Amino acid sequence: MWHHYSHVPHNFKKQNFLTTIMAEKIKMTTPIVEMDGDEMTRILWKMIKDELILPFVDLKSEYYDLGLVKRDETRDQITIEAAEKTKELGVAVKCATITPNLKRMDEYKLHEMWKSPNGTIRSILDGTVFRAPITIPSIKPVVKNWEKPITIARHAYGDVYKSVELRADEPGVAKLVFDGESGKHEEVVIHEFKGPGVLQGMHNMDKSIRSFAHSCFKYAIDTKQDLWFSTKDTISKKYDAQFRIIFEEVYEQNYKAEFEKLGLEYFYTLIDDAVARVIRSKGGYIWACKNYDGDVMSDMVSTAFGSLAMMTSVLVSPDGNYEYEAAHGTVTRHYYKYLEGEQTSTNPMATIFAWSGALRKRGEKDGLKDLMNFGDQLEAACFDTLNAGIVTKDLVNLMEGIEPKQVNSLEFIKAIRANLEKRLGCC
Repeated sequence: MWHHYSHVPHNFKKQNFLTTIMAEKIKMTTPIVEMDGDEMTRILWKMIKDELILPFVDLKSEYYDLGLVKRDETRDQITIEAAEKTKELGVAVKCATITPNLKRMDEYKLHEMWKSPNGTIRSILDGTVFRAPITIPSIKPVVKNWEKPITIARHAYGDVYKSVELRADEPGVAKLVFDGESGKHEEVVIHEFKGPGVLQGMHNMDKSIRSFAHSCFKYAIDTKQDLWFSTKDTISKKYDAQFRIIFEEVYEQNYKAEFEKLGLEYFYTLIDDAVARVIRSKGGYIWACKNYDGDVMSDMVSTAFGSLAMMTSVLVSPDGNYEYEAAHGTVTRHYYKYLEGEQTSTNPMATIFAWSGALRKRGEKDGLKDLMNFGDQLEAACFDTLNAGIVTKDLVNLMEGIEPKQVNSLEFIKAIRANLEKRLGCC
């Protein structure tokens, strides 16, 4: 099974390098940053650690509780500390977290409507988010001609996520103003309001766009995939056009020769044309998008391939830091059922793959083959379980050519553990 973010070949064959689980736990030399989260995904996080990580790995991690309660207690400083620690250690794994709205402020009695933890972490790491579906033979994409996964490369800085907004509650003139340090002054009229309306101001940085471009080209080379990039520079002749210009410069100056040597293609097109091309394609490439575009398109791609819970997500910074996470939310509806004592059938695949990716990358950086192999075997055990028809509720109606057996989350994780033990030769 092809998997998008591993830079080493997977070996899904059984590895008999452990004699017993407890006697020979896999060693780590450098910790990973562990960021806990909220609601149902926090419950799954503990299940995954207890059943799939701690029995097999002598886990070393720097733990940060990014649950909403702790973020409020620390005035969100804990999120900043976790991001800075990731820059120091180079590898992190993150649980899904709540970005509060007014309802959450009241529910959790928050001091402030704290910003998205993902947005804060991405800004500090200045990275690119790569997301790709986890595919299995029994779940066919809605787009029938898609034969290979499509990886979305999402810029992780600026745009609407760093925007400022204003409510114009009376007639007036809105202006965009820039006062340079040199004394330069520029202003343009945004709109002459005849009545109430709203305004929004966005920004981005050449440095961040350049980092985005480097990350995309490097990732394409590492994974031997073509790279597509799309914006709307025909309409946004300064903002979007700057992305296109920088991508072209970075490609020509740094990566063109390597792309040609590997037989890879890079091309730019308008985002509406890209959407049409994607739908008609067979898949198997990287599609680079600006921040908001990538947010929307990754949800579209994951849903068309099956489920948001079957989606890997890794933030890669240009200086080689990696943060693995689940691409979905905190599964609030299941959490409230869990609090009422109900068993839920919540899909933990994306969170498991965040752990496997982080541990494999830690092993790769530290030269620990057993740890790298553990990441491979954990993912393979997941595929063993799914291909045997043991699944969570969300996948039951998607499967073809197999008789699925629906189980709850813990039963699913325990089934993966049984397959993992077989693969590791420890039972």
